[in-house]
Amino acid sequence: MEDTTIAIKCDLKEKIKEFGNKGDTYSDIIIRLLESAKERQLQDLLMNENDTISIEEALANAKKQWRR
Repeated sequence: MEDTTIAIKCDLKEKIKEFGNKGDTYSDIIIRLLESAKERQLQDLLMNENDTISIEEALANAKKQWRR
């Protein structure tokens, strides 16, 4: 993969280094941060309680819908 150079502020560079381990490149650190952010987004989406109903309400709705 081809490398590129991006310009960032020196203070941001230092903050990024705080997430690194010995021998990590900035790419290693950024990849790890992005993977963590994606996992957090998925967790937030799955745990979001907006537009949800309780299990009891879902069961009651199912019983009404599937009466014999």
